Formats: sequence, C-alpha cells, structure tokens
Amino acid sequence: MSALEDRAKLRAQLQRHEGYRRFIYVDTVGKRSIGYGRNLDDVGIREHEAAYLLSGDITTAIQDLVTRYPWFERIDPVRQAVLVNMGFNLGATKLAGFKNTLASIERGQYGDASKRMLDSLWAAQVGQRAVELSAQMRTGAWQA
Repeated sequence: MSALEDRAKLRAQLQRHEGYRRFIYVDTVGKRSIGYGRNLDDVGIREHEAAYLLSGDITTAIQDLVTRYPWFERIDPVRQAVLVNMGFNLGATKLAGFKNTLASIERGQYGDASKRMLDSLWAAQVGQRAVELSAQMRTGAWQA
C-alpha cells in the first residue's frame, strides 16, 4: 500500500472525521484550530500556505472593487493596486467610507485623493503604509 496511492482516501476520511470549520474554534483539548482540524497554536500556517491565502484574498479584493466601482478598471494598474491594498487592509465596507477620496480617484484627481488619504484616521493608524500608498496614488509609480 503506497501512501500516495491512498492519499485521496486518507484525505476524505480526515475531512469526514475532523469536519470543516471556516472560523477559528477551540478543539477538544483546548487548542485553537481552523479548517479540517489545523492546530493553529502548535502548527500555525506555513509561509507557502499564507502566500496561497494572500493570493486568494487579492483576487477577492479585486473582484469586490470591480463590482463596487465600475471606474476601477479604467484607472492605471499602479493606482488600482493602491485601492486593492487599502481594501485588503480596511475591508470593503470601511474603504467605501472614503467617499471623497474615491470620488477624487474616479475624477482622476490623484493629488487630491493622495492628500485625503493622508488626512484620515487610517493614515494615523497605519503610518508608513499610508505615506507609501499616498505617494503611489499621487505619482502613479510604484514606491519602494
């Protein structure tokens, strides 16, 4: 019996035994877990797993922006990235609260949008991230 040969059966059995949980829960021995019994306290997540999750989260953020803001696809990719970054950080609902900033971006008034970004509570909370993203919005160039 090959481990690779029976991996699908083992996977199905573990899924049945563990059950799927979308959100963190405390297991029978007091460990925080998620998914199909992933022990977050002792195992956590590996970097490649975090990268996989990040990739999916970026896709979700882009889809949300395309749906909410029809003009999103008309702005350049560097400024699109600013909104994806902010949406990832804030969540779609809080990003929607940046009404004046979003209106400035829609009108192509990137300098105004940049200033509004910096004049927000968000900027005070995230510090250098806001400075970098604001400059990226203003210039249309990636910041290092």
